[in-house]
Amino acid sequence: MPELPEVEVVRRGLERWVAGRVVADVQVLHPRAVRRHIAGAEDFGARLREHRIGLVQRRGKYLWLPLADNRSAVLAHLGMSGQLLVQPQDAPDEKHLRIRIGFDDDLGTELRFVDQRTFGGLSLHGTTPDGLPDVIAHIARDPLDPLFDDAAFHEALRRRRTTVKRALLDQSLISGVGNIYADEALWRARLHYERPTTGFTRPRTAELLGHVRDVMNAALAVGGTSFDSLYVNVNGESGYFDRSLDAYGREGEPCRRCGTPMRRRPWMNRSSYFCPRCQRPPRVVS
Repeated sequence: MPELPEVEVVRRGLERWVAGRVVADVQVLHPRAVRRHIAGAEDFGARLREHRIGLVQRRGKYLWLPLADNRSAVLAHLGMSGQLLVQPQDAPDEKHLRIRIGFDDDLGTELRFVDQRTFGGLSLHGTTPDGLPDVIAHIARDPLDPLFDDAAFHEALRRRRTTVKRALLDQSLISGVGNIYADEALWRARLHYERPTTGFTRPRTAELLGHVRDVMNAALAVGGTSFDSLYVNVNGESGYFDRSLDAYGREGEPCRRCGTPMRRRPWMNRSSYFCPRCQRPPRVVS
């Protein structure tokens, strides 16, 4: 699933090309693309037509298109391969086109949801008083949110009695961080992924959050991270941050700080990449 920088790049594109437009037509070309909309494809289309799209919003990895009625929003689940593309109306259909949304203006473009693996989809939900789709009301603010509470995050870390990477990936504590940017931030902070959070001091937590924000802002500046053609922005362009990664995917390559070969270890059905010298594992207490 794309992480915060990739989703934010898509949000910015949608805000430019889709916000303020009125939906004229919705075609659902694959039922799995609206499987989270329990009422089905026909209801999904009927409830979108003639509605104006508001300013596109994001929290962490979650992206949604508010409707101007201020009571509902289209939540986008990008999954592993979902793409929201703004395309000319006469452009050939993509091989894995799942949903097409047309507008009632003469701009000549439409919104397409393309998903090779069909893990993603669009769904319509009611919104909370804060404007969040109700199904993601439990998701914490992300570290780039001006209202993110650093002190509360530190206290939650200490109470949770977990390890630092698990905490960074816990979307109820901090949203938007996934496997790639967790490894990158931990490398910058010289922290092993299994470091217990109970011993974190306030300065240590502040330093870690600083690295999380720095790596995400650096990724945003170059359009996010793309390892293949499955992650693109609304114009179909790939991001370039994969060329700047210091930890993720660099097994066997020299650490950019000390030259020690980077290592990879299986971790929660994923992989963790780290420097065995700069990020020493925690001591095992008998």
